Amino acid sequence: MDLATNYLGFRLKNPIVAGASPLSRELDTARALEDAGVSALVVYSLFQEQIAHEQSAHAYFQEFGAESHAEALSFLPGLDYAPRGPQEYLDHLRLLKEALGIPVIASLNAPTLGGWTEYARSIAQTGVDALELNLFHIPTDPDRDAQATESEYLEVVKSVKGQVQLPVAVKLSPHFTSLPNFARKLDGHGADGIVLFNRFYHPDIDLETLEVVPHLVFSSPHEMQRALRWVAILDPIVNASLAATTGIYRGDDVIKLLMAGADVTMLCAALLRGGPRVATTILDEIAEWLEAHEYESVKQLQGSMNHANCSEPAGYERANYMRALINYAQYV
Repeated sequence: MDLATNYLGFRLKNPIVAGASPLSRELDTARALEDAGVSALVVYSLFQEQIAHEQSAHAYFQEFGAESHAEALSFLPGLDYAPRGPQEYLDHLRLLKEALGIPVIASLNAPTLGGWTEYARSIAQTGVDALELNLFHIPTDPDRDAQATESEYLEVVKSVKGQVQLPVAVKLSPHFTSLPNFARKLDGHGADGIVLFNRFYHPDIDLETLEVVPHLVFSSPHEMQRALRWVAILDPIVNASLAATTGIYRGDDVIKLLMAGADVTMLCAALLRGGPRVATTILDEIAEWLEAHEYESVKQLQGSMNHANCSEPAGYERANYMRALINYAQYV
């Protein structure tokens, strides 16, 4: 069975990509993911806040000793000082490239344009195969409109593409007034791929300490349907590769997303919960389904159910919502 697909200009052996997650932090785990069959690896994100933290921590420990007081015992940092920042990330990218035979895709998030371009250049020098721009931004300024935010994103993509020769994918949130319009603008600004969707982790309040605290909840299978809708709508109108992520746990999920028009699907929570061998299981399920339904390749079904090709395009729009309201009893 031919499971090959194309993503960011690469011919991948199958549509299963290990999405950005802590699993890429360890070399042995990354090798296990490759052995399990994933066709590419997205490395966990480097955040500019980490870079700023390392720089300030380094300056502090250069200025103050580990046991500083009136008569300092030492002017060197303590032995437990081990900053985690850009240099460690860059070194890790090089190790992954040396150890793996599949494409390695770096991931970057930065709150400033200078941060995006500077560290994109550094990442490109490690030899990685591509770069994913993790556009993680929570708008809080009521005086800043949606157009200003979108224009900033487009400038980031244009500037990064002007600085590196790597294929660049853009990982988006689902919160756009007109996602098709913005996706087409990304096309025009040189984006090689669009990843749908970035999944924000929502905050919680600790009632005892009265602090805002993180609240981590893994994705649920039903969340895959959000990507399904928008992949199907975007596939006929953009040239960029499309990657679907969030809520993908089974071979059936992957097949549906491929039919909608995805070039690849990215696993995260499924791998964190079940380990690298989950990828092997999903690949087996895909191959079995294709054989049972007399397909010879993944290419035969890709895009066959997108917004332009399906028999009822309205199913991706309001019609589905109305049917669900009328037939709600079957879902109870």
